[in-house]
Amino acid sequence: MANLKDIRRRIVSVKSTRQITRAMKLVAAAKLRRAQDAILAARPYAYRIYSILLSLTEGDAAKHPLLVQREEKKIKLVVLAGDRGLCGPFNANIFKASEKFIKAKQASGLEVQIACIGKKAYEYFKDQGGSPTYHSGLLSDPSFSRVAKIADELLESFAGEQFDAAYLVYNEFKSAIQQTVVVERLIPIGLELPEGVVGIRQLSKKDTFIDPIFEPSRQEILDVLVPRHFKTQLFRSVLESIASEHGSRMSAMESATKNASEMIDKLTLDYNKARQAGITKELMEIVGGVEAMK
Repeated sequence: MANLKDIRRRIVSVKSTRQITRAMKLVAAAKLRRAQDAILAARPYAYRIYSILLSLTEGDAAKHPLLVQREEKKIKLVVLAGDRGLCGPFNANIFKASEKFIKAKQASGLEVQIACIGKKAYEYFKDQGGSPTYHSGLLSDPSFSRVAKIADELLESFAGEQFDAAYLVYNEFKSAIQQTVVVERLIPIGLELPEGVVGIRQLSKKDTFIDPIFEPSRQEILDVLVPRHFKTQLFRSVLESIASEHGSRMSAMESATKNASEMIDKLTLDYNKARQAGITKELMEIVGGVEAMK
């Protein structure tokens, strides 16, 4: 009978866990919907401003200090992870890609400075013995103004030659069940363009503009557009990461709930078998006692 009590206790425990994972799945699904709406709204603007900036800087176009391509000796890596766990391989994939990037750069003799957005990223690199910069509280309130402050700090450091390039590593949102780790250069503009920007550029080539007139001047437009571009791209990356985290957590909790249900079914079967065996044993003892009394 003690065995029955143990099985019954395990069934109650797993049912409690299933209730938690089911609730977490529902919460993640609700947050994912909002995050997905946010990133789908941000992408067109981010890609368009990227494309316009590239057009302004082509050929003999005016230059800007924040677009200067310097030889990379010191680089900044901005790692976007989550504040919490229980989201499948979301954080682990970011750490794996970051480590690969860091080792490759260090093997080439470059100095890598790390900045973290997300508590899990900060804890990971701190445990590795590093001294990462930590931007806390951003994921719970991903406003453009807060992201812009971080971008301003990066741009100021780049202009002051504290590093020669800044890279981002984050999960790009594809769907609720698919996220792709992306490593791209933020400052100055990277050579590899996002898919959305490539599409806009291809469409733009069909239009023919001869000697466009700029009002105000091309340089004045650049002075406003360049900082705005970097802030927008960082903001888009943050939104991509947030949507990816919620999607990954929803999938992980759905899988955990399914596994819990399967475990409950197995434990229930074990419980019924043990109970049946106990009843059979008692009947055999009763029959044996009756036979002994004859």
